[in-house]
Amino acid sequence: MRAVRIVRAAADFSDWPGLLQLLHGAFAYMEGRIDPPSSLLRLTPATIAQKADDEELFLARDGDALVGCLFARPQGDAVYVGKLAVRGDRQGGGIGRRLMGAAERLARDSGLPYLELETRIELVENHAAFAAMGFVKTAETSHQGYDRPTAITMRKRIAA
Repeated sequence: MRAVRIVRAAADFSDWPGLLQLLHGAFAYMEGRIDPPSSLLRLTPATIAQKADDEELFLARDGDALVGCLFARPQGDAVYVGKLAVRGDRQGGGIGRRLMGAAERLARDSGLPYLELETRIELVENHAAFAAMGFVKTAETSHQGYDRPTAITMRKRIAA
C-alpha cells in the first residue's frame, strides 16, 4: 500500500461523481439517525463542483484512488470545516486527522486562530472523535423549523 497523500484539489479535478460517491458512502451511517436529513442528500455532481469553486477542497489519495476529502472556508475568525469524509475501509488510519491538518495549515496561512465545525446532536461518536482532535463544544443550534437542538458547534484553537 502506498502512502496516502493529502492535496488541494487541482483546478482540473473533475471526478465529481466519484467524490459524491465517497461522501455518500462515508455518511451512510447517518441515515435514519439524524433529523433533519443531511444536506449531502441534496448535492449533485454539479453542486459539489460549485462548492469546490467556493471553498478549498482537500483530497486524500492513495495512488489514483480517492480515499477522503474535506471542504474548508474562512468564516469570521475561523476556518469552517465541512464534509470531512474518509472511505469506510480506510477509517481509523489517521486520514481524517491528516485532512484536518491541511485545514489547520489553511487557518494559519489565513491568519485565523480557529477551526470550526458542526456535527449533529445525535452523532455522539463524532463529538468524541472531534474532542480527541482538540475540538471543544461551543454552541448548540437548531435547523430551521426545529424547536430542539439539532447540531453542536465545535472549535479548536490553532497553535501559532
